[in-house]
Amino acid sequence: MLYLGLGSNLGNRHANLMQAVALIEEKLGRVVCLSNFYETQPWGYVSAFSFLNAALAVETSLSPYEVLNITQSIERELGRYSKSSHGTYTDRPIDIDLLLMDDQICCTETLTLPHPLMHERLFVMEPLVEIAPTLKHPALGKTILEIYNTLKA
Repeated sequence: MLYLGLGSNLGNRHANLMQAVALIEEKLGRVVCLSNFYETQPWGYVSAFSFLNAALAVETSLSPYEVLNITQSIERELGRYSKSSHGTYTDRPIDIDLLLMDDQICCTETLTLPHPLMHERLFVMEPLVEIAPTLKHPALGKTILEIYNTLKA
């Protein structure tokens, strides 16, 4: 199972997320579960625009690298032309993050699984705990609910 995090803070945020979900289902596989949308403040930078964030679970037969290429293509299709780099974040119509994929652990120049900062971000963990509370983080050995509760403390 593939778990993705979605975010949008430019344009019609709800429509952006729904378009991303539709394209993910079309290009990656069946969306098994979609969280509610959560309004959050930007993380790692200052902006006047708040985010809508969500998490979803997708059944896919694709490899993590194929998923990465397709999600980046979907981001471009929905108007995101530059990626954040080296901790420099900007406003964006859509952001699609690969959070977890089965129990895979991968750390290369182009892809890190599980997402290296997910356990530090409430805007990721809150929607993810809604759809997968008992899922274990393969690197930390804790459930999503345990990680979420630590963040909330």
